[in-house]
Amino acid sequence: MNTPTVTEPRSVLVTGGNRGIGRAIAEAFLAQGDRVAVTTRSGGAPDGALEIKADITNPADVDAAFAAAEEAHGPVEILVANAGITADTLLLRMSEEDWSSVIDTNLTGSFRLAKRAAKGMLRLKRGRIIFISSVVGLLGSPGQVNYAASKAGLVGMARSLARELGSRSITANVVAPGYVETDMTAVLSDEQKDAIRGQIPLGRYAQPEEVAAAVTWLAAPASAYVTGAVIPVDGGLGMGH
Repeated sequence: MNTPTVTEPRSVLVTGGNRGIGRAIAEAFLAQGDRVAVTTRSGGAPDGALEIKADITNPADVDAAFAAAEEAHGPVEILVANAGITADTLLLRMSEEDWSSVIDTNLTGSFRLAKRAAKGMLRLKRGRIIFISSVVGLLGSPGQVNYAASKAGLVGMARSLARELGSRSITANVVAPGYVETDMTAVLSDEQKDAIRGQIPLGRYAQPEEVAAAVTWLAAPASAYVTGAVIPVDGGLGMGH
């Protein structure tokens, strides 16, 4: 997707922007000249980004992160809710903590972020909310009942927000990556990687930059009429869903 050059820098907040997909997204916005704030629990934000230590499971941290971004860059115009965790295990072995920790981070954390972002966007009468879901949220995956539920929930959340906030020129969309070359997939065995590639029509994993390109397109002026959409970046793995 060719993203038009942004003429005026926007205030962007990316959660979990210190590594993997989140880092690539933050770097893509920085390359466009936007003012980017990144939340992280462990540090390591990309050069040029405002680093904010925050845990999105803590409402006070979320509020403080927005306050810091607003003070440095102005009201947040683009929110990318990317931070997420996994706690994979089969259903009968899944503990209450395995379930609740993943739901609280991936789904409830995104709710907290969207609610706080909407306050400023409603005043601006514009804004872009972009949730990073997963092909797993659409296809399901054994051993990932908690993760799949959290990522599927983002679709319902985005579509409800699209209807609720659309009259104020605020869009809400979802990007659903497939398997991406990151630290999380690097731990898979060669046999596992080959099995996964065999299911992907394009026959390869995505690069983080390819996911970032979809995100920056959704934030671009050219996509102002796109809302409530789920954009798959999965090499065709989840087509039909």
